[in-house]
Amino acid sequence: MKKKVLIPVDFTKVSENAVNHAETIARHIGADIYLLHLVGKSQHIEDGKSRMEAFKGMMKNRYAEIDFFSAVKVGNIFDDISDVSADISSDLIVMGTHGMRGFQFLVGSNALRIVSSSKTPFIIVQEKAIRENGYDDIIVPLDLHKETKQKLNIVVKMAKYFKSRVHLISPFEKDEFLANTLKRNIAFAQQRLADAGIDHTVVIADRKKDFDDAIISHAVINDIDLICIMNLKENSIAGLRGGGYTQKLITNEAQIAVLLINPAETGYIDIFGV
Repeated sequence: MKKKVLIPVDFTKVSENAVNHAETIARHIGADIYLLHLVGKSQHIEDGKSRMEAFKGMMKNRYAEIDFFSAVKVGNIFDDISDVSADISSDLIVMGTHGMRGFQFLVGSNALRIVSSSKTPFIIVQEKAIRENGYDDIIVPLDLHKETKQKLNIVVKMAKYFKSRVHLISPFEKDEFLANTLKRNIAFAQQRLADAGIDHTVVIADRKKDFDDAIISHAVINDIDLICIMNLKENSIAGLRGGGYTQKLITNEAQIAVLLINPAETGYIDIFGV
């Protein structure tokens, strides 16, 4: 059965860019694209359908190799994206955000309702287009959580598809016990990537910077295409607590796309199965 990539759209340039990312992914993994538009009231359905047909037609003309499907439903992004994803058994959700202006859709409890309630991984994009060949360089923050190993599985599979370089970055830790734990995690990650034949680098974050700032700075310097982070509990992402960390990464000024992966029993491993 063909894989499916779901894209919630609002017909803006950011939605067009979400399709741009999704099309490149779909072309590499042999997937169909499903466009979803949610309206607040039933009386807006017909207008939504008209706009959807125009948008889908434009995308089909632009990306003729991909099969597009669409739906317009009454609902909201906080409650219904994960339901639609489950209904169609999507393998990946690609969603656009308008940077800081649109970040109210992605922070706090509402953000966790979108991402955490879904068994599907998310790629969050702004207006920066994907490269023609996909994600050439992927940055992976490492931390003290066991879920880091889970994150590596999908990174390895993505890197094989796109022939990506993987950049591992770890926070500076002055506590000896924690520092040794981080070293073991780094060694595990390096071995996992080496065994898969994936080109990779390792760096310890600048101790003078917050870890989120260090990740973004390193990403900009190395022209990174994708930041891969875990969606952990209690507003924790990549092992650090606080919604500000999430906000900085997803709305980074460099407009680098962010892959959000839910830990535990999700279906995400299969999307890049090789």
